[in-house]
Amino acid sequence: MIESLCDGERERGATFSEVLVAMVLICVGVVGTMTAFEAADKTLRGDALAARALAMAEARIEAKRAVPWEQVLLDDLDHDGAPEMAMRDDGSGGDPTAGDGIYSAVFEKDGVRVRWTVASPRPGTLTNAEAILIEAHGYYQSATGAHEVHLATLRANPRFIGAH
Repeated sequence: MIESLCDGERERGATFSEVLVAMVLICVGVVGTMTAFEAADKTLRGDALAARALAMAEARIEAKRAVPWEQVLLDDLDHDGAPEMAMRDDGSGGDPTAGDGIYSAVFEKDGVRVRWTVASPRPGTLTNAEAILIEAHGYYQSATGAHEVHLATLRANPRFIGAH
């Protein structure tokens, strides 16, 4: 009779310690899964910022390549046909050094700061330059720290005739 009671107790279900061990294992699995999702979310947010920084820097480069030469220092940021910003070489508005021949502008949107510059490879005015160097830097902050993307291109002056 004792044997049959013991057998009956075993058939009733799990003991408290077995339930406790199962709960601990489930908790460890859930915490591990949550940690993996958090890490993936941080990576995706960083990748989204990197893609946004690259797209914004490319947009500034392409805008400078597309406008008429006389308007290369003007920026139409909202694409409505009217420039909202003029690049500067006066040590303000994103231009670090006044009078160095490098014209700069800065724009910030959605966690990305873009700084672009236009400079002649040789001293002189941009109007008479044979070409210009256009650079764009996109800066953003992610969980792993500060990051930067950098793009550059040369643009030839279509009205350049030769050395003056």
